[in-house]
Amino acid sequence: MNRRNFLKTTALATLAAAGARWNFAMAEGAGSIFTLACPTSFPDLDPATSFSNDGAVLANVYEGLVRYIPATDTEEAKIEPLLATGWDVSTDGKTWTFTLRDGVKFHDGSPLTSEAVKGSIERTKKIGGGASFIWGPVTSIETPEPLKVVFQLSEPQPLDLIASAGFAAWIYAPSVQDKDNAWFNAGNDGGTGPFKISRYEPGQRAVLDRADGYWGKVPENGFKTVSFEITEDATLAQNMIESGQADWTYSLPYENLEALKSNPDLNVVINPSFETLFGLYNVKRAPLDKVKVRQALSLAFPYDDVITAGTSGFGTRAKGVVPAGIWGHDAQAPIPKTDLEAAKALLAEEGIEPGLELTMTYSSAQAIEAVAGELWKANLETLGITLKLQPMAWEAQWQLGKSSPEAAQDIFVMFWWPTFVTPYDYLFNLFHSEEKPNFNLGYYSNPEVDAKIEEAAKLSGTDRPRAEALFIEAQRKVIEDAAAIFMLDQPNVHVIRSDIKGYADNPAYGHITFVNELSR
Repeated sequence: MNRRNFLKTTALATLAAAGARWNFAMAEGAGSIFTLACPTSFPDLDPATSFSNDGAVLANVYEGLVRYIPATDTEEAKIEPLLATGWDVSTDGKTWTFTLRDGVKFHDGSPLTSEAVKGSIERTKKIGGGASFIWGPVTSIETPEPLKVVFQLSEPQPLDLIASAGFAAWIYAPSVQDKDNAWFNAGNDGGTGPFKISRYEPGQRAVLDRADGYWGKVPENGFKTVSFEITEDATLAQNMIESGQADWTYSLPYENLEALKSNPDLNVVINPSFETLFGLYNVKRAPLDKVKVRQALSLAFPYDDVITAGTSGFGTRAKGVVPAGIWGHDAQAPIPKTDLEAAKALLAEEGIEPGLELTMTYSSAQAIEAVAGELWKANLETLGITLKLQPMAWEAQWQLGKSSPEAAQDIFVMFWWPTFVTPYDYLFNLFHSEEKPNFNLGYYSNPEVDAKIEEAAKLSGTDRPRAEALFIEAQRKVIEDAAAIFMLDQPNVHVIRSDIKGYADNPAYGHITFVNELSR
């Protein structure tokens, strides 16, 4: 979701950072360490409120009741048991009963129980941050037995799918449920996962050690330590993966992939993703408060050129809000094509004279966003519009966007991936009205769209076809209103050392590596 990103370092700092990381790996014993060169930092390690790149860390420390397994060429998508071994739903779709796995212990040694599940979800709901909205339909949680938990819903919902979310669905120990956000962000945890946080240096690294007594299977020659090294410079990340200082990375320049593929020490894993690159127009600021102006800007975007130059042809045209592979995707969405003459005509209709200046913010760690900005800027110059490109660290970009529409950017560019695999996640977070900006950073508000999103959500558990139709209607209205420009759907490209066994990408969990499944 991308909820992420960075600033370049100087050459001297880059070399120093590389040396420090290598020395750390050598001190710990490199063979037992899995090192990830991550192009993003981890702004929030609280399992209740985390809603960004920190999911990469938390997914190795915490677990949910279930996990989503994507479809393959031979099998349909499915929900896999994790902390729950099975579940039942009532005929009206409003009562869900989960049976918990026996013998699971939290990192503090306490057992997994229905009370722990209830306390985790109730704390997440009470705080109301991050992706806590996923539990909105839950009206009560009952604990009739130590290993049985019952959810009562206000309306039918696919709770098994909701419980597979990569954010806000983590279960954590009762002993930490009274802790505040600062406690978790000091590097403390209370998960059931295969690893526990042993060292956290904000802006530098997060180090995890294998947890004693983990309930799940540990592969032979599995890793004892996981080191998430924040590596904002793509050149440094590539040097680390090529030299063996890192075992896994992503967000490397697409133009380098062919050379990386020819390296026998590396595997370049390319799969479809659930990530869409888009720009949210600030609809509260003139002249972007006019639909035709926004439509003109979208007509001026060089879609094909950005896919070619930015992804070396690996990307595909975005068909709007929901990417292919997720139900509710609109394959026939009426998306615009590049047409500078049509753009010029629309600007003339609105009386926009040459000299308009607009600011586009984007992640300084995402080369593709920079390419998109440069190519768009060139097209807009032919229309007399100056596009000021403002690369920023993700946290700074996000904070600016959340400040206020008046003080914020004109165009906010980012990737989005799903909290859980549903069109609701994309539409609710990005285009449903918000009193206080969070991820709707174009500040779009349309009661008609809100109503369609809400009604579709209510029908998701009982009438999937009707829900899908409503989600598509909402998407088409968003496109008609030109609330955003949908640039492309990005493939997942991860580079991993060839001696690593067991790696499989799961697009439902953006750029998350489940290290317990790996060995060397």
